Amino acid sequence: MSNNRVGVFFSHLDYCLLGALALVMLYQCYFYLRYMTGVARWQRKHSAQPPVADVDLPKVSVIVCARNEQTNLSDYLHTLLAQDYPCYEVIVVNDGSEDNTQQVLEQYAQQYNNLYVTFVPREARVLSSKKLALTIGIKAAHYDYLLLTDADCRPESRQWIREMMSAFVRGGEQTEVVLGYGAYFEKNTWLSSIINYDTLFIALQYMGMAAARHPYMGVGRNLAYKKDTFFQHDGFRGMLNERSGDDDLFVNKVTNRGNTVIVGSRESITWSPPKMTWQEWIHQKRRHLSVSHHYKTSSKLRLGMEPMTRGLLYALLIAVSIWGSGMAIGIAYGLWWLRLIMQMSVINATAYRLGGRLFGIEIVAYDIVLPLISLWILATQRLHKRPIYW
Repeated sequence: MSNNRVGVFFSHLDYCLLGALALVMLYQCYFYLRYMTGVARWQRKHSAQPPVADVDLPKVSVIVCARNEQTNLSDYLHTLLAQDYPCYEVIVVNDGSEDNTQQVLEQYAQQYNNLYVTFVPREARVLSSKKLALTIGIKAAHYDYLLLTDADCRPESRQWIREMMSAFVRGGEQTEVVLGYGAYFEKNTWLSSIINYDTLFIALQYMGMAAARHPYMGVGRNLAYKKDTFFQHDGFRGMLNERSGDDDLFVNKVTNRGNTVIVGSRESITWSPPKMTWQEWIHQKRRHLSVSHHYKTSSKLRLGMEPMTRGLLYALLIAVSIWGSGMAIGIAYGLWWLRLIMQMSVINATAYRLGGRLFGIEIVAYDIVLPLISLWILATQRLHKRPIYW
């Protein structure tokens, strides 16, 4: 602790540390109030809007890729086939499944006339990953609008397609991409809690940045775009050798300031089972982070500022605790508490509206641990190269 003080005056070191902390705090406040509130602003803006008339809603092809998904298809496919929407089809691409996926699909096809099934030959899997299955599904689509989700996803409501497609109508002809939220079911474990927080934080970030006209990614569990957009940008060309990227890399490639909108209603959410083990979750994050270096430079710079300033915030708190005066320490931790209150308020207010769990003081642990996990994954990425299947 600094003894170089006279009365209530700070030392030069106190001023430097608190000044740096104030600058970091300013950016953190800007980030949360500018980007992380984007979904809440969307909700306030659209809550009073009348529904789009059926006659104005576009015909849409819902595309699902399935590889060894007999259980998930049995549990969730009917929720896609029984949506309250005037005209749509569901296309399931059987990607070389070795279980009873095909039999499950044949049973559903007997019950629903809006289900269409296609497949990826098993011998073709050596050429690509999920992107090949998606490309086949898109080419098979009869309609000009595409809505993507996964075989293990269950929509929040029968209004899911209506909510996502209404965004194209409200956004106007320039809208080409619609970003939705893909959440995970709640389980009473610490792993489930950290997965749900991480998923919510990432969603608020990418949806908030898109609302601020800086779109950079989406998730394949809940993503829509025009068929023409896919072919005009040569589909997944340039990313076929990546383990992931069928959603975030594609969105990063085709979006711009004027062609992307978000949907933040509770009825538009899809829900999936979370990973059951830490190893599975780390592998999932490793796969997602493996393509982040391909983002546009502007996206990488914008994304890097938040974790960098967050790390500086905690480093400066430690420095003030070691070398600062008592008053400087009090001010520093007062600023940190203000940030924590703002952080909890912004995240929990949106989580409540989306029907998710609320987070308490455990946010502090997640705030510190999650960036370290991501940093470790990125640092060890080269040691974990795997085949590019899915």
